[in-house]
Amino acid sequence: MGYNASMVMNFIGIASSTYYEHCSKQTVLEDDTQLSISKGTGNGKKGRPVTEYSLTNDGRKIPNEQIKEYLTELVCGDGFPYGYRKLTACLNDEYALIINHKKVYRLCKELGILQPQRVVKHHYPRRLAKQELISGPNQLWEMDLKYGYIDGTDQFFFQISLIDVFDRTVIAYHLGLSAKAKDACLVLQNAIRKRRLTKEVLSLLKVRTDNGPQFIAEIFEATCAELGLIHERIPVKTPNMNAHIESFHAILENECYRRNEFYSFLEVYTVITEYMKYYNERRRHSSLNFMSPVRFYEAFLKDSMIIQLFSA
Repeated sequence: MGYNASMVMNFIGIASSTYYEHCSKQTVLEDDTQLSISKGTGNGKKGRPVTEYSLTNDGRKIPNEQIKEYLTELVCGDGFPYGYRKLTACLNDEYALIINHKKVYRLCKELGILQPQRVVKHHYPRRLAKQELISGPNQLWEMDLKYGYIDGTDQFFFQISLIDVFDRTVIAYHLGLSAKAKDACLVLQNAIRKRRLTKEVLSLLKVRTDNGPQFIAEIFEATCAELGLIHERIPVKTPNMNAHIESFHAILENECYRRNEFYSFLEVYTVITEYMKYYNERRRHSSLNFMSPVRFYEAFLKDSMIIQLFSA
């Protein structure tokens, strides 16, 4: 138990006004320090870390890139005039995601689709995909994004693949810990370089994608325009319009992703690179007369050359 304040001040000869003025200044200083810490300018604790995924009702992890694709489809595909709170309800209801409105707000902000921009605006007209007959390679390519999980580092990895609908060859692909629009552009450019396509062929080539953020980005649209090819997007919730790349990714999941527990990205890169070589060069397809994609493509080119020689 301490001494009486008045007794102590009388004993040491200090005026009570001086003492109480000092106490009020100390209180203000402590309040300012606490406020600084709460705002993050002091040495206080940081906020909760930003998660790279959200869980579904059955416990599956869905990475943020996939959630962004869901949001883009909701806003851009059907033109829903929804804010982030209603989009949160859509994700909860339609995709069984356990996600709160604060995270949806952050993801919408990263995508640039917050109100009052109710619809993502583009400088390029949207061309919708439609069913058509393909009679040869390099007429229709399909692109899509797939994600996998690295058990050893608790991370997601992403694969952007491009397939030729006619010969089923995965001409080019991207593997990384992220998947941006610039990565999709590189996949497209590498595919054109590998096939050595002329401007005449490029002018007739169609590249079909869904409405993922990588494919509606201005840089991807600009790249397609510069290359002189046609970019078309499937309507929302019509994966059958992108059936060939969806089928390939299902094969990739069953034959590669699920059969391996990855412990590092280096292991991911090594295993998937080897599988992609197997898929293109050795895996037989019943729809290709039980030939591999590369062999079917080469046989088609050879037959075309023979026909041209006899018709000349």
